[in-house]
Amino acid sequence: MAPRPLGPLVLALGGAAAVLGSVLFILWKTYFGRGRERRWDRDEAWWGAEPARLPQWDEWEPEDEEEEEEPALEELEQREVLVLGLDGSGKSTFLRVLSGKPPLEGHIPTWGFNSVRLPTKDFEVDLLEIGGSQNLRFYWKEFVNEVDVLVFVVDSADRLRLPWARQELHKLLDKDPDLPVVIVANKQDLNEAMSMVELQQELDLQAIDSQREVFLLAASIAPAGPGFEEPGTVHIWKLLLELLS
Repeated sequence: MAPRPLGPLVLALGGAAAVLGSVLFILWKTYFGRGRERRWDRDEAWWGAEPARLPQWDEWEPEDEEEEEEPALEELEQREVLVLGLDGSGKSTFLRVLSGKPPLEGHIPTWGFNSVRLPTKDFEVDLLEIGGSQNLRFYWKEFVNEVDVLVFVVDSADRLRLPWARQELHKLLDKDPDLPVVIVANKQDLNEAMSMVELQQELDLQAIDSQREVFLLAASIAPAGPGFEEPGTVHIWKLLLELLS
């Protein structure tokens, strides 16, 4: 099968990133290059002065001091978590709330990816979110084999697109049969949200191998209304730490 051509949006984003990188590199070289020139000019002005104006360094003998070496920081091990799901399911909000930031108002789709690094006592957790629009789902499978846990976020109230979510989820499950999967049933605070029993059936979770680690968790990551004061990410984070340990 011939390789699938890149979409115009992805090519445009790649070109824009390359141009931006080139511009930043030129600015960096220009800034630091001028800084070096200014330092050399000052040095030449200092050493080119009259001998009488130079300090008498030969009259002062500095004591030998041993430089104390700073202790090397212990590098923590890395754990990788891939966060996927259809656009609008709440992936970006999940990362923001997990990292202690408030949710953004309105729906802002991810055109590319987001990442968050969260330190723990024993290791650091890198969470990578890839946009869920149709033209970006093609690249999901390229990252599945590189992570330790997959988090798949589902909009519990989006009944119309739930079959698409089921299809994408099972594609990922077939890609790596041993990868632990945490399915987050988001937006459970909405009146039109499907129950956990309904979601289990609609996502066809009973067809998954019983030996595989698959978890379905209810959540309201960006809760609406005064009855939901705390985001539903604490139990998700605890489960991730347990799976990554």
